[in-house]
Amino acid sequence: MQKSGKVKLPPGKRVAVNIGCDFDAQSIWIGSFNLTSPAYMSRGEFGAEVAAPRLLKLFEKYNIKTTWCIPGHTVDTFTDICKEVVAQGHEVAHHGYVHENPTPLSYEQEEKVLLMGLESLDRIGVKPRGYRSPYWDFSPNTLSLLEKYGFQYDSSLMGNDLHPYRPRPVEVHADKANVFGPAYNIVEIPVSWYLDDFPQMEYLTGGQEGMRPTRDIFDRWASIFDYACDQLDGACYVLTTHPQTIGRAHTIQMLEKLIQYMESRGAWFATLGEIYDNYYEE
Repeated sequence: MQKSGKVKLPPGKRVAVNIGCDFDAQSIWIGSFNLTSPAYMSRGEFGAEVAAPRLLKLFEKYNIKTTWCIPGHTVDTFTDICKEVVAQGHEVAHHGYVHENPTPLSYEQEEKVLLMGLESLDRIGVKPRGYRSPYWDFSPNTLSLLEKYGFQYDSSLMGNDLHPYRPRPVEVHADKANVFGPAYNIVEIPVSWYLDDFPQMEYLTGGQEGMRPTRDIFDRWASIFDYACDQLDGACYVLTTHPQTIGRAHTIQMLEKLIQYMESRGAWFATLGEIYDNYYEE
């Protein structure tokens, strides 16, 4: 069975809430979509030069510490704002180098990308404790590589929705039952497409309409939080945002309202590292 656990919460708090900022900037358009025109590069530039400072100002207003999952390419291209993220006390996690998909990579290729990201983060004084896959997908080697390089937690998988757990390898069969292996030591702090701003709001020509009303997104995000708050014990709520998406004028106002709502109901705003530090299994 899955080894899931709970989060030890401070007195008076009801749910551990992580606001994650996947600071992809230009890398997502290069590594994930192979879109390198000036138009797409400007969208990434907006995320780094305009939206990221807006978010840092918002988090400072509410004294919230967040987790920024930063590709090495973003660190190398927009170094100053990445240093500012660190200077303001936010956690930084590994997020690939140029937002590449690890799934088809060989062991050697994936290890090279992992090391490139580590080297970039080291240049801004960061030794990450955690990892988030740019594609929210893994190769068969990913978890073994994360353990090899001393990562304590991952936040990419969806085997649970509101509780951390220890992921297991799975041997996949189409003609008989799948076979699970023993759990890894690494802790999975799960994500969800329902708690991700990019697919709901970001427009991709010919591929993704996005641009949903912020009211719809707020209602969904608040509803998931309410369930964790009212029905579960020791839950974690992991929100995944992207500066170039959530940092626009209409969306950052929605995020602020959500922060106010969750704060009023007993949210403990925590980094993914803090959630890991307070993880326990009964």
